[in-house]
Amino acid sequence: MRKLFVALMTAVVLSTPVVAPAQDLPRAKPEAVGLSSERLDRITKWLGSEIEQNKVPGAVLLVARHGKVVYFEALGKRDPATGAPMTRDTIFRIYSMSKPITTVTAMMLVEEGRVALGEPIAKYMPQFTKMNVGVEKADAAGGPATLELVPAKAPITIQDLMRHTSGFTYGFFGNSLVKKLYLDADLGNADMTNADLVERIARLPLAYQPGTTWEYSHSTDVLGRLIEVVSGRTLYQFEKARLLDPLGMPDTSFVVADPAKQARLAEPFKDDRTIGTNAEFNDPRVPRKYESGGGGMVGTAADYARFAQMLLNGGTLDGKRYLGPRTVAYMASDHLGSRIVPGPLYLPGDGYGFGLGFAVRREVGVSSYEGEAGDYAWGGAGGTAFWIDPKTDMFVVFMMQSPKQRTAYRPILRNMIYGAVMK
Repeated sequence: MRKLFVALMTAVVLSTPVVAPAQDLPRAKPEAVGLSSERLDRITKWLGSEIEQNKVPGAVLLVARHGKVVYFEALGKRDPATGAPMTRDTIFRIYSMSKPITTVTAMMLVEEGRVALGEPIAKYMPQFTKMNVGVEKADAAGGPATLELVPAKAPITIQDLMRHTSGFTYGFFGNSLVKKLYLDADLGNADMTNADLVERIARLPLAYQPGTTWEYSHSTDVLGRLIEVVSGRTLYQFEKARLLDPLGMPDTSFVVADPAKQARLAEPFKDDRTIGTNAEFNDPRVPRKYESGGGGMVGTAADYARFAQMLLNGGTLDGKRYLGPRTVAYMASDHLGSRIVPGPLYLPGDGYGFGLGFAVRREVGVSSYEGEAGDYAWGGAGGTAFWIDPKTDMFVVFMMQSPKQRTAYRPILRNMIYGAVMK
């Protein structure tokens, strides 16, 4: 009987198809999809030189085209303090690359008819029913400016949250009087829940009238709380059930509690941990209540690659659909137009508008780095970045932990990678 049991089990094992790990996308040689291996090797050498000069500890870069990964390299050190080498499965703080994940999850609720983009957020969070806008008034005698509160002329909509036109702001960069109030409110407190965050923000004045100005902000954090209110779950519970687990993103989360995974966390140099005023690199190993939909997640390049490929495919991957293709196209369209003006620090940059969750390129040219009209992208304050180019059928995920180099490296990588596209 024992021999029969072993024989039967062996037959079952042999007849069961071997399933590749969910985080693995198909691989191909660069030339098979129209890229140059020689020119991609230039990137390896350039990044290696930057690492040797101690400009960054290390990095992971992934390039995929036509559904195939053609470049996936880990260079340098994961942790400069211990000397641990960078690996492809290193976990990074992705900060604002959390925003597209939160926005995609919210768009699932839109497709199900549970919310509508034009609805006021006060319908779900009454704290925002009556908002004021802070207007700075100069002192005629040359003294300090004062802040005058005027009523908001329009309600904040769900679309405003997704495209950063809510009137909310961030306090950790800039020095306006409203931003100072944001700093004083301690909105990065890890002991807050998302509900607590909304209570604090609702008591603060807006920086601009809703729907008038692009201003980078806590908008996506508020969107995360809206998801909680509508779904009845915490933000992570909903994202994990509806997107992260089905899509195969096992290392994407808000907290890294598993000691085995903690050893895979990337760290910056000791003198490169400042993101902005009173904003330092967080420690994902420490449990926290606050699940920042706008900047609280960690993840790997492979995880984010699956997310990017799903979007590039029009909302589907491995036979499972997450969003409809028209929804993805709508998200990747410019939602600013000519009516909404850029704020003083317009992060999308020249040639770009903003869609729902990411910057969207309006035209070829204008920007100082290469790309195609319709490509969409965003990055994180810790140094991570991605872009998706539907016309070229390509996406790129770049991971490092270096706030100092985040804006310098992105255009260089853009130009070098497009320089490797041969057809």
